[in-house]
Amino acid sequence: MRFKNYQIIEAMTYEILKIEKSNQVALVTISRPEAMNALNSRFFDEMDHAVSEFKYDNDLRAIIITGEGKAFVAGADIAEMVNKSAEEGSFFSARGQKTFSSFGELNVPVIAAINGFALGGGLELAMACDFRIASTKAKFGQPEVNLGLIPGFAGTQRLARLIGIADALYLLMSAEMIGADEALRLKLVQKVVEPENLLETCFSIAKNMASKGPLAIKAVKQTTIRGYDMALVDGEILEASQFGDLFGSGSQGEEGMKAFLEKRKPNW
Repeated sequence: MRFKNYQIIEAMTYEILKIEKSNQVALVTISRPEAMNALNSRFFDEMDHAVSEFKYDNDLRAIIITGEGKAFVAGADIAEMVNKSAEEGSFFSARGQKTFSSFGELNVPVIAAINGFALGGGLELAMACDFRIASTKAKFGQPEVNLGLIPGFAGTQRLARLIGIADALYLLMSAEMIGADEALRLKLVQKVVEPENLLETCFSIAKNMASKGPLAIKAVKQTTIRGYDMALVDGEILEASQFGDLFGSGSQGEEGMKAFLEKRKPNW
């Protein structure tokens, strides 16, 4: 995969992530099938590096993240965590939170293609994506209390924001595993499709978004994410500023509006 970088990024040989790029869409496959794609320190090293490359790829328009085998991600790597001290546990949590939060800093949509088990850290990874498309075989849950733990990669925070505090507390406290249809009802995922159609559906969504004005996609993502925790009046001010930035001579907004009036495809 070749990137148009504007800063020097140290090369990395990926051992867990498989990254392919086609037609402005990057497919990131988490490949530890022997461990149900469990998240370890090496995963976070590789994902941090991949995100740093994606930030400087001006040709990139969307990212899809999926898992290899029967799991999306079945959780964090318990074998790595079991002997950690309290301080080391807090560091591991903060590290995962930082990696997943970096998805929000990307200027393109990040789509979770949930092919199987999305449990614990796997569900936290999925929730860090901009939206989620699930296979009918997908399973979801935050089972950390079964281990005497709580989610550490912002699961307690994102789940409540996505589905509401009562449903979030129920899933977090019961450790119940739910299927794709229930996840759809709770609005934890946006679509449920047959397994054989999962990646095709995600690529179709990605290609559709890739056809839109890239600066508008960037602005709508950043304005929505930043405005979510603002007072409404502050969010409106932010929106008006971002809206105005897309106008003017030579802007993508001007090109998009002219193309609409001239009944042609815009030249982004």
